[in-house]
Amino acid sequence: MSRRKFLGRVGAVSAAVTIVPRHVLGGAGYTAPSDMVNVAGIGVGARGLANISGLSDAEVPITRPQRSSTGMPYTPEQLAEQAARAAQRGAGPGGGRAAGAGGGRAAGPGGQQPQAAPKPRALANIYALCDVDSDFAAYVFKGYPKAKVYSDWREMLQKEKSIDAVVISTPDHTHASIAAAFMREKKHVYVEKPMCKTIVEARKMAELAKQYDVVTQMGNQGHATDGTRQTVEWIQSGLIGLVREVQLSTNRPIWPQGNIRRPAEVPVPKTLNYDVWLGPAPLKPYSPECTHFNWRGLWDYGTGAMGDMGAHIFDAPIWALNLGLPKRIQASSSPYSVDYLPQSAIITYEFAARGYMPPVTVTWCDGGLRPPRPEALEPGRAIRDATYYGDKGIIMHASHGAVPELVPADPGFKGVEPWLPRTGDIYEDWITAIRNGKKSCNDFSIASKVTEIMLLTNIALLSKNANVTLEYDAANMKITNLEAANALFHYEYRQGWSL
Repeated sequence: MSRRKFLGRVGAVSAAVTIVPRHVLGGAGYTAPSDMVNVAGIGVGARGLANISGLSDAEVPITRPQRSSTGMPYTPEQLAEQAARAAQRGAGPGGGRAAGAGGGRAAGPGGQQPQAAPKPRALANIYALCDVDSDFAAYVFKGYPKAKVYSDWREMLQKEKSIDAVVISTPDHTHASIAAAFMREKKHVYVEKPMCKTIVEARKMAELAKQYDVVTQMGNQGHATDGTRQTVEWIQSGLIGLVREVQLSTNRPIWPQGNIRRPAEVPVPKTLNYDVWLGPAPLKPYSPECTHFNWRGLWDYGTGAMGDMGAHIFDAPIWALNLGLPKRIQASSSPYSVDYLPQSAIITYEFAARGYMPPVTVTWCDGGLRPPRPEALEPGRAIRDATYYGDKGIIMHASHGAVPELVPADPGFKGVEPWLPRTGDIYEDWITAIRNGKKSCNDFSIASKVTEIMLLTNIALLSKNANVTLEYDAANMKITNLEAANALFHYEYRQGWSL
């Protein structure tokens, strides 16, 4: 029988049989176990739990331990203080929440609490889990008892050939080396924002994703939300006319930064694989004040306020205004040290015209600083994280592109006719792309651009005492008017580590 005749007969049979028992199909949204994507999670003790549970609910209910930013358990006095603050807010004891099946998905963007409990989720099979601190991540391991457990991702990659994809939720400085190794083994990659720590890494990761034809995603949840798509549609429909100025701001950092010194050395806990935690970073003494949550503020490991929130706040403007890479960047900040980023900063970016869109100046404020209020903003109404000034009006929205609003408010405004496709959340989008062999909505070819803009911020901060506005030749990845700044596009990895 020819293939054409065979397909014709199959089509005829399919047309005739229109009722199939539910147990055969498995019901709406059913995925056969044999078709599940085997996912490994790396760095699961903190942010990693939210990413893992975004893919699959825990098999055993998980309760997140009450710990400080150093990873240490709270003292009875600290717990009492937490309970008192929670009572004032109307939250549960400890100010946190118990994470059961689906632990990481209870809080929405910006920590907003949802109105209803999330639906059960099993987008993928959590096949393996890896964390350098077996004690810190123990509560997550218990939630996924079938997953194979490792403390060194390199050993996991070597031994577990059944892994299809990996979720990387480690500190910024280790993103690139882990992602590159998995992409070379043709594993699909989801990596937390920012993609990496250096611009060289960002470009290399995008190059490897293309070379090995893997499905990639950066953990910028807002890129998949309705709010961001609404913002894009409002701007590109001409609702506020041509935009020439955007102001962005955040309350970060909420961890130590400023003109401070690295804490004193303490012994490395037996449960921590400190060598793997350091990865390509310089070998320096261990302190719990530099790991877990607080690493974000150190030049060696983190990327500061911009690295934490830039993807969530800068993403919508980049998309809505079709921004390329900036031509000029200038930074001003409070003092910083050789170890820590500044407590607050103001960064100005100048972007060239794009087609019919005019040049745009974007201003970023962090450390709790806010840009000037728009004159049209009603008294008592708070300024949001992003404000767009068009020649016909003003739009604001919160982090993650959430809840775009007109300034001044217009109760009769019905929005614009949507035209962008609405996808599932960032996890659904990634898994669907893997199954369909397509690109995700925020794959590395897209995410590398917002990452590069974010990382240019810290190059400008480290160059601010030269008292020049940096001129950027993006095509050649070069600062043209300050040669010393070009040494900041990457750093020498510690021996034994590579990109």
